[in-house]
Amino acid sequence: MARKSRLKRMFGLTSKDIGIDLGTANLLVTLKGRGIVLKEPSVVAIDKKNGNILATGFEAKEMLGRTPTEIKAVRPLKDGVIADFSATQLMLKNIMTKVCKRYNVGKPRVVVGVPSGITEVEERAVEESVIYAGAKEVYLIEEPMAAAIGANMDVAEPSGNIIVDIGGGTTEVAVISLGGIVVSNSIRVAGDELDEDIVNYVKREMNVAIGETTAEEIKIEIGCALPLMAEMTKEVKGRDLATGLPRTIYITSLQVQEAMQESITKIVDIVKQTLEKTPPELASDIMEKGIVLAGGGALIQNMDKLISHATGMPVLVADSPLDCVAIGAAKTLEDLEKLKPVLINSRKRQ
Repeated sequence: MARKSRLKRMFGLTSKDIGIDLGTANLLVTLKGRGIVLKEPSVVAIDKKNGNILATGFEAKEMLGRTPTEIKAVRPLKDGVIADFSATQLMLKNIMTKVCKRYNVGKPRVVVGVPSGITEVEERAVEESVIYAGAKEVYLIEEPMAAAIGANMDVAEPSGNIIVDIGGGTTEVAVISLGGIVVSNSIRVAGDELDEDIVNYVKREMNVAIGETTAEEIKIEIGCALPLMAEMTKEVKGRDLATGLPRTIYITSLQVQEAMQESITKIVDIVKQTLEKTPPELASDIMEKGIVLAGGGALIQNMDKLISHATGMPVLVADSPLDCVAIGAAKTLEDLEKLKPVLINSRKRQ
């Protein structure tokens, strides 16, 4: 062991802890002592001929819908779980190699945020992917628990806390007390579904085809859960379905709200259903503290007001809602012994 430590010091390698938010839309990596060191879209571009990675993250996202036949640009995660196992392995290996080289990290311990409704088979798929990517040990933590820790909620105290994590593939609602999830609900309606709603609305109402990337831009810039005080408008370029030619249209925030309304109602309903199942003692704690929103969906304008109106409870948006799961994973590693009960599984590579 002493010889190994000397070798590590000689070559400048340090075994550090890494936290990963393996999200459907974005992949975030935190490094102990440095915070978030990488934040990229969960997209990978692969050469079909030899299986080599051509790009990951932002560069690969730019290729979506624009690749020639010999290149495959994919989002390997769908609805919060691994849909394309080999592409996920390649993406994780590329990302972890990049981080480990840049920060001189040896084989790290890794905590990965996963959806609360994940199956045992899906758990193993995540673990194997991270081990393949070069991890020494892998711990899994449910995303709502990680998000709650990342949002500075004291999950270990005997008091009720509720987190609503609206991610890319799933919306997860969890009531947490004494380091455990008391009541939880998960629905595969989140950011991706809202993008799809906008694509379908523009196609149906305006007879124009747009891509998911354009729909996401519309959602981020003018999307809202309730009408805005001052209506916003965005210029959008797409393909006219009648002529097949490029066409410019204008879409308003009110139209975007209408497009997303059905899916947002499902998200609100899952919050209400979770509250209905919450024990009375914990419900009174939640009434006092309020509901905390995390994930990209928390940034949709007036989402907090809509949920507050529907539940009659105060609603707060977490600081840095996009980063909560990654920050929570990192905090778990910093105090692993105390927070070990919140981990749903662990695996060591000897």
